[in-house]
Amino acid sequence: MPTCIAFFGGINLGGRNKLPMKELVELLDELGFHGARTVLQSGNVAFRCSRPQRPEIGRRIVAAIQRQYGFEPAILVLRIQELEHAVAANPFMDARRDAANLHLWFLADTPTDPDLERIERLKGPASARWRLDRKVFYLHAPDGLESSRLPDELEDCLGVTAIQRNWQVATKTLELGWDLA
Repeated sequence: MPTCIAFFGGINLGGRNKLPMKELVELLDELGFHGARTVLQSGNVAFRCSRPQRPEIGRRIVAAIQRQYGFEPAILVLRIQELEHAVAANPFMDARRDAANLHLWFLADTPTDPDLERIERLKGPASARWRLDRKVFYLHAPDGLESSRLPDELEDCLGVTAIQRNWQVATKTLELGWDLA
């Protein structure tokens, strides 16, 4: 049975959109997505899915959360192979030890007309470096993101939905997926 990865956006932040991970695992099981395992409380889930139509899976999950919890979270569902590719294609392998400052944005689609000049202006300190690789945006910000407006404006720059995870969370979620495979 294929393994899928779901990254949720905007849950369990500042007391808003509360979705306990234990209840999310139960919800996924009720929907027929078995073996779900989570990382942290911010919505990183690996689970088995009988068919890999990711947009349909995401819509079903969001609809169930709306019915049960009254809000619609952002969600991106990936095949485990897509997450494996994103990790393997990291253009900043030298920054893996700086996991808190190495970020990946998973994109719903490949941007057709990204505003790359705006991204460069918004990235923050000169030490920050970035790369867009089809459906993944990588950013290594060794001085942190505090002075960067890029995280808040990246979706607008790219014209697609994007959900961010740091290197540590992305690789830990991938390990969960491997455990299920």
